[in-house]
Amino acid sequence: MKDGLRRIRALTVKEFREVLRDNSSLAMGILLPIILILVIGYGITLDVKHAPIGVVLEDTSPEAQRVVDFVDGSDYFKPTYLTNMPQAVKALEQRKIDAILRVPPDFSRQLHQGDGRLQLLLYGTDTTTAMSIQSYVETAVAQWSAKQMAARGIGAVDLETRLWFNDAHESTWYFIPGLILMVVTLIGVLLTAGVMAREYERGTFESLFVTPVKKGEVIVAKVIPYFCIALLGVFICLVLSRFLFQVPLVGSLALLLFLSIIYLLTALGIGLVISVVTKAQFMATQVALLVSFLPSIMLSGFLFDLRSTPRWVQWIAEFLPFKHYLVSLKTIFLAGNLWPVILPQTAAMVAFMALFLGLALKIIRKKVE
Repeated sequence: MKDGLRRIRALTVKEFREVLRDNSSLAMGILLPIILILVIGYGITLDVKHAPIGVVLEDTSPEAQRVVDFVDGSDYFKPTYLTNMPQAVKALEQRKIDAILRVPPDFSRQLHQGDGRLQLLLYGTDTTTAMSIQSYVETAVAQWSAKQMAARGIGAVDLETRLWFNDAHESTWYFIPGLILMVVTLIGVLLTAGVMAREYERGTFESLFVTPVKKGEVIVAKVIPYFCIALLGVFICLVLSRFLFQVPLVGSLALLLFLSIIYLLTALGIGLVISVVTKAQFMATQVALLVSFLPSIMLSGFLFDLRSTPRWVQWIAEFLPFKHYLVSLKTIFLAGNLWPVILPQTAAMVAFMALFLGLALKIIRKKVE
């Protein structure tokens, strides 16, 4: 019995020493929980706060001004007062605002006749955000209307709502672009992350050192098969989204494929960098999940509006490629080729592509270490 306990203790001490020498195990066991709890605790919120909303006052009467007072000083809204509807519509199309609250010119007259009406236009590519804004506005208008009824006997106010770019109110239309993001990310990063690592583990990478093959040629040869697989995955997603879920494609298919190729090359570059740095398939897979799959869900705007998160979380998302690709996908699918929205995202994705492919080319060393 004592001998058994002594052997167990000796083996346990040995394993602890190996774990302490293995920085990757310590990182996964200590840093991963810290990162996840901070990102999820601070970064994920289903509440929509400081939503940019345009207020168009076509009626300047005191009643018209009081009915929209709830947007001022509220944690839920960030109001911008606009002078006319064309200006507001332009801001909505450029995604400078998420909604338009319009007070028609005859609002006060209709209100005293018992039939006051307001109009709410919502940017429908983010259905969750749009529905939250609608709920907030409906509640505030209903409360104001009830107070007026009780105090002055003025009639109720009706809120006419229209969801732009998603008139069918289909949540599937909103989630499909996010699913395409996840598919491309998983195939591009996760599969590629094991490529170079597998070569290092098997020792077969050394056989390339005696050949005249250049680093750039190695990268191209490694990337092409997974690029084709991921591109096939994009085509499958597009076909299924159109014919199985009837998701409209308002914008250009060629533009969507072009941006998908840019993002796919970025994902492949990330996978190559991970595989070269880790040099182990298991570790490469774990790191790939940590730096690609989880951020593509939590820091892309797929599940919730990033503008409701703390500023530092928004900055992290800006310096990751996932958010830019998803914004482009949702815009092209549901809103069309809105260049003021698409061009900045395209520029960011091109920069990320050059960064990660260039980094992979730099850190791959054609020599035996």
